[in-house]
Amino acid sequence: MDPQYGRLYLVGTPIGNLEDITLRALRVLGEVELVIAEDTRRASSLMSALDLKRKEIISFNMHNQLRRIPVLLDRLKNGEKIALVSDAGMPVISDPGATLVRICRENGIEVDVIPGPSAVTTAVALSGFPGTNFTFVGFLPRGKNRRRLFRKISTGTFEESLIVFFESPYRLLETLRDLLEILGDRDIFVAREMTKKFQQSLNGKISEIIAHFASSEPVGELTVVVSGRSGEDDRDA
Repeated sequence: MDPQYGRLYLVGTPIGNLEDITLRALRVLGEVELVIAEDTRRASSLMSALDLKRKEIISFNMHNQLRRIPVLLDRLKNGEKIALVSDAGMPVISDPGATLVRICRENGIEVDVIPGPSAVTTAVALSGFPGTNFTFVGFLPRGKNRRRLFRKISTGTFEESLIVFFESPYRLLETLRDLLEILGDRDIFVAREMTKKFQQSLNGKISEIIAHFASSEPVGELTVVVSGRSGEDDRDA
């Protein structure tokens, strides 16, 4: 690593409750010359709430990352420190950033991580399911691709692993019905707005959770944990 170069920081931020920010994250965000974020409005709100104002923030997303990376490399090679943040939680996890990390390393630029909250591990811990083996599949694909993924799960591709994913409230019921049809009535955990004022969590069979949300429309950010394969619960699609 060239000592004249700056450093890229991957900074974990709260998934809801601002009190979950770490002391190290506060220090690093205060020291860097630039913050890059998928959503600059949310990043600006976070920085203001943390009393870290007058910080340069630019967008970094799936649509502009290849255009941004050469500019960011130049700034890093000129000695600047840059922080990559997510809208909530850990950057790079279901977010852009992996390509930037790889290219920084290829160019001798140091990459450091400031660990923080993650909706994935928070949901697994809260679910009550054994957390020794789980598979995170991010945001689910839509339609036929989603059903294809569930078929892979039902045939043992993921063995006994818990399955963790994010879902929109507008598609939750459709997703749960597909799960019930393809995987059978497994145990499931759904968390809504974790760590926020109106957080909610539900455990039960998939059919029970469907019945709940059929009469109470889901809202907010949702994380779902599906129990591992138990043989007799699996069904053909």
